[in-house]
Amino acid sequence: MPTQEQVFGHWNQLKGKIKQHWGQLTDDELQEVEGQLDALIGLIQQKTGEARQHIETVIEEMSDKYGDQITQATETARQYVDQASERLRGAADHVREHATETYEDAQELFRRRPAESVAVAFGTGLLVGVIVGLVVRSK
Repeated sequence: MPTQEQVFGHWNQLKGKIKQHWGQLTDDELQEVEGQLDALIGLIQQKTGEARQHIETVIEEMSDKYGDQITQATETARQYVDQASERLRGAADHVREHATETYEDAQELFRRRPAESVAVAFGTGLLVGVIVGLVVRSK
């Protein structure tokens, strides 16, 4: 006989299959017995007249099937997350290395040509200031 944890651990998936197998059951009836394995089996017996052992066997097979599928889906999702995480770490390392190289190149340029660097920074600031002033004045 399946345990309550096995059956109700993936109740939403199992509920649809139970309704499909025993079409006489309603959503309201299934909602009433949710979390109660004995009540579920009793309800199915009452509605169908089937033997308890047969009902338990069918529920156990359904539960095993969906439990395995859920476990497999969870493992596949975990693998995708691990792969994505590894790629993200690799990309972050690449960006960090590139930023470090660019920063070092900029420092070296400023050390070799300080006057030109200040002139370029001043010119860039002046140009941005003129553009912002024109945009603000046009509104």
